[in-house]
Amino acid sequence: LGRQAIDPPGQAKPDLWIIQQLAQQLGLDWNYGHVSEVFDEMRHSMPSIAGITWDRMERDNAVTYPCMKEGDAGEPVVFVEAFPTESGRARFVPADIIPAAERPDTEYPMVLITGRQLEHWHTGSMTRRAAVLDALEPDPVALVHPLDLAGLGGKPGDVITIASRRGEVALYARADEGTPRGAVFVPFCYYEAAINRLTNAALDPFAKIPEFKYCAIQVTLGGEVAEQSSYGGGQAMLNASH
Repeated sequence: LGRQAIDPPGQAKPDLWIIQQLAQQLGLDWNYGHVSEVFDEMRHSMPSIAGITWDRMERDNAVTYPCMKEGDAGEPVVFVEAFPTESGRARFVPADIIPAAERPDTEYPMVLITGRQLEHWHTGSMTRRAAVLDALEPDPVALVHPLDLAGLGGKPGDVITIASRRGEVALYARADEGTPRGAVFVPFCYYEAAINRLTNAALDPFAKIPEFKYCAIQVTLGGEVAEQSSYGGGQAMLNASH
């Protein structure tokens, strides 16, 4: 159970208020007085949490689910004896490997992989304002295999420029043996090196998910890292000291 820590600042409103306002503008008669009413509606339509009451959540803070009946302890392991199918057995479907829409070639010989960084979440708009996290990872980095970095004539801490058919960014190279040869990993939390400007918007033919995790790039030594204008670069630590 997540408990409210502070009152919303200024004119900010709780999510439940915002959602109800949207619903009412759409002509829906939504009038929940408290989030517990929403939860009670959920548990009466979701068998996996049917046994969890709001009073129990407030008393115990957490309940393991599935919890089908009130008073049950909950099941720490899901699908112990059967799956929720007519036969009770799971259905596994083999999947064909579909090649990436854009693969390396002589002009763009390496692969870009993007993802999260331990210290910063998504765009970093919150975590990069946190003094401790900002101090741990203040600057935009690209993780490159040491042999690939040496092949460029570079060393850890050098600026490299990564370019795709859609754009380019400059950031600091970090030698990382966990990154495969021929690939570069870049977190997408750095606005001054917005790596998603380089990624491919091609859609998966079935799930319709953009191909953000794989595209062809070229990497060169040198470049100029964009200036940090609002947060990052250890500014949070500096502001905290003042």
